[in-house]
Amino acid sequence: MKKVFLLSLFTVFLLSSCVSKKQFTDLQAKEKEAQDLLNSATVKLNACLEERAAVTARATALEEQIADLRKSNDNLQFLSAKGASSIEKTLESIREKELKITRLQDAITKKDSVTLALVTSLKREVGINDPDIEINVEKGVVYISISDKLLFKNASYNVTAKAQEVLAKVAKVINSKPEFEAMIEGHTDSRSFQRGVLLDNWDLSVKRSTSVIRELQKLGVNPTQLVAAGRSSYVPVADNDTAENRAKNRRTRVVLLPKIDQFYALIETEMKNLEAGGN
Repeated sequence: MKKVFLLSLFTVFLLSSCVSKKQFTDLQAKEKEAQDLLNSATVKLNACLEERAAVTARATALEEQIADLRKSNDNLQFLSAKGASSIEKTLESIREKELKITRLQDAITKKDSVTLALVTSLKREVGINDPDIEINVEKGVVYISISDKLLFKNASYNVTAKAQEVLAKVAKVINSKPEFEAMIEGHTDSRSFQRGVLLDNWDLSVKRSTSVIRELQKLGVNPTQLVAAGRSSYVPVADNDTAENRAKNRRTRVVLLPKIDQFYALIETEMKNLEAGGN
């Protein structure tokens, strides 16, 4: 730009010596116009350069954003795929658990069906009109409660002849359910007891239990199904404050329950079948 200015001055000098004043004035005007155009072009050029720098910076920023978005998209796709896989595994686990629960419920339902059939059979065989014999179900377990006066004489553990008819009916039901166990529980009242080899109510309750078990075994019950238990006076059904209530507490209870090992074996078999089907 400096060279152009010097050249212009030199030209003016030469022309001033060779041209008229009017021509010189015209040349000065043209030179000024050219300078103005040059200045204007320079301003525009600088503006363009600044704009290009801004656009370049913007383009670089956009490229970086695009790269970040692509990276984020890749991460999202990865996380989405990973999340979908995790959700699918969770759903599969839930389905397996639901199926296991269903199998377990089926096993329990099967047991409950057998229990219901057992109660029906007992009520048909033993009878439900005798107030000294109670048959009920508690928490899936069948109980037969037989009054003391039907089985034993007072303070004795020897089974009476009168008890044979009742025990024969109980034995028939137990024999029809080999998958069940029968626990014979002896119960007494709270009055202190000691006679001969019997030291207390514990001894009396256990001896009464084993006496009933021996009678059931004579009636053909498989001894592997029988369990002897004495509860003394510690599981009463009434307060021991009257003769009537003490009579209620002196009882023998037959507890019929499915063999625990067989019941769990049934569930275990169902679980193995489920796993085998899943694999």
